[in-house]
Amino acid sequence: MSLITRLLGKDTAARDAMRPLWHRVVEIAREKPWYAECGIADTVAGRFDAVTLVLSLILLRMERDKGSDNTLINPAARLAELFVDDMDGQLRQSGVGDLVVGKRMGKLMSVLGGRLGALREALPRGDDVLVDAIQRNVTLNDRADTTGLARRIRVLHAQIEALSDDDLLAARIAR
Repeated sequence: MSLITRLLGKDTAARDAMRPLWHRVVEIAREKPWYAECGIADTVAGRFDAVTLVLSLILLRMERDKGSDNTLINPAARLAELFVDDMDGQLRQSGVGDLVVGKRMGKLMSVLGGRLGALREALPRGDDVLVDAIQRNVTLNDRADTTGLARRIRVLHAQIEALSDDDLLAARIAR
């Protein structure tokens, strides 16, 4: 680790260890049923919503054990950093200039925070609450099956919740 990295507090090894989980988040978010069956819009906004939806489920699982030894707090932070790095790169690649990237990243992080809060509140409650959260937080097409999308979210949530910490960190999320 370089002196600058140590001074800035960035642990690249810990971040690199989370890359397989980040890549798995993106893989799951790109699965066709989210779009073809459930009705998430197959647009830049819809794909971003799918990524933040899956990422939120992972982050909620990681925060679940915050009363214990907090073993997933640092990995959760590294996973969020990878999200920021990826979104920053996507913005720059799409032509957003340096002066605007910071502002856009702030908005994207706000969206992620809102998605986390909405799912944190909706998942323990009934499907009608989850459907309402989906309608407020996900870019949908005209034929969206919000009930089917809620069901798919609940299945993924249950799979993630059932994982051991080691399986989660190793990105062993079956689909």
